[in-house]
Amino acid sequence: MARDRDDIDFARPVRRILVALMAIALALTFLVWRIDSPRVERFRAAFIDRFVPTFDWAMVPVTKVLGMVEGFQSYARIYEQNQELRRELQQMKSWKEAAVQLEQQNAKLLAQNAVRLDPKLTSVSGVVLADSGSPFRQSVLLNVGLRDGVVDGWATMDGLGLVGRISGVGQTTARVVLLTDASSRVPVKIEPSGQRALLSGDNSTLPLIEFLENPEQVRPGDRVVSAGDGGVFPAGILVGQLAQGSDQRLRVLLAADYERLDFLRVLRGHPAEQLQDVGALIPPPPEVGSEEETSAPLSAPAAEQRPSGDG
Repeated sequence: MARDRDDIDFARPVRRILVALMAIALALTFLVWRIDSPRVERFRAAFIDRFVPTFDWAMVPVTKVLGMVEGFQSYARIYEQNQELRRELQQMKSWKEAAVQLEQQNAKLLAQNAVRLDPKLTSVSGVVLADSGSPFRQSVLLNVGLRDGVVDGWATMDGLGLVGRISGVGQTTARVVLLTDASSRVPVKIEPSGQRALLSGDNSTLPLIEFLENPEQVRPGDRVVSAGDGGVFPAGILVGQLAQGSDQRLRVLLAADYERLDFLRVLRGHPAEQLQDVGALIPPPPEVGSEEETSAPLSAPAAEQRPSGDG
């Protein structure tokens, strides 16, 4: 009999009682929560004020996760703003460099405001008809020629800088050999050092600088203009900026936009005037015959003073 009493399982009745009590408690809670009575309303408010604030610890993980998400979004926005500021700073640096160069040019122009420009240096504009560029030749055709007074060898430029020279003139068209052509050789001057060199095309977008006297006096970014040597090109026409190529050789970043050569200006040149006569301030050296003529009169008084042998 004792063994039968020990084998009795009390877990199942207790579980049933607990489930029944929980169901009754939930039903009572639902009924109390749904009863529309001032007394029950005060009870609900007191219950919320007493127990709900104590459950803040349960909301801590959710609050932390939400804070981390907001922080990550804020970090992403800050990163994007930082990248944008970097791009704007890079643009500001390039604008600063351009402003410094313009300031230097403006200072030079102000210092040379009394310079008299050549009134004969006029131009005629033409439209680019075709681009005959190839791996072996860099040239374009213009719709101006002999009827417009174009002469072989004149310089051409776009709105920014020197483009090339006239090489071949027809009645209504003219061929322009670009500075990038392998046969192009143009004397240039590098500012502000004043070094003179030769701009040689090699069929690339960056022509070479050759025969530079003192390479240590120039640096990338210096202004390159035409030197005017030989009387082919006018002096002072903007060519571009000095740059260093991937082969560590000095090259020129051309100022002309070779990708949009729609219109070109042909600069009318004229032969340089040569001075033949010597100025009055510097007399010519005396000739040998004149020295003998001037010495003859000086010897005449000495002959007159010589005593005669008759007396």
